[in-house]
Amino acid sequence: MFSELKDDIRHLVLPFAAKIPLSPNSLTLIGLLVSFVSALAFAKGELFSGALLILLSGLFDMLDGAVARARDLSSSFGAFLDSVCDRYADGAIFVGITYGFISGSIPDSSILSIPAWLWTIIAIVGSYLVSYTRARAEAAGASSMNVGIAERPERMLIIVAGALAGLTDIAIFLIVVLTHVTIIQRILRARSSLG
Repeated sequence: MFSELKDDIRHLVLPFAAKIPLSPNSLTLIGLLVSFVSALAFAKGELFSGALLILLSGLFDMLDGAVARARDLSSSFGAFLDSVCDRYADGAIFVGITYGFISGSIPDSSILSIPAWLWTIIAIVGSYLVSYTRARAEAAGASSMNVGIAERPERMLIIVAGALAGLTDIAIFLIVVLTHVTIIQRILRARSSLG
């Protein structure tokens, strides 16, 4: 959903991206480090800081690709590294939130009699499966698997909105629902594409 917006923003920053003195891979790694700091903020219950740090991490995630294009440094390894770092970043943020719920630094409520920390673990599984279903289907020869309503930008923005509104538990539950809907969408797309 937000992938097209992300691409539009990348095109807007292309003229400036060429002047950034860091390599795309360096920007990717800085974004990952910012995500780790965000995870620590969530673990301590600092929801506002955690949310802002997710946005900062997202900025680095956009800049790495823009710099790669602007300076003709795109590479298969860079794309691979970016994908791996995105998975680490997702995992770290969800672990930080889980710890925040368990420690009580983030108010933990039960939704459908399941505690928010357990919903967060289910959200981690859903997030990884969204990426895995796309990668596996494309590796098997499926046509474009860019389908679904809960890709990484959407998930991160839901966490940001939930944290800023003090509704982190609701945001996590929404991610659980949307990631599993996305997984089903991708399974159906793969079935029709692969036969």
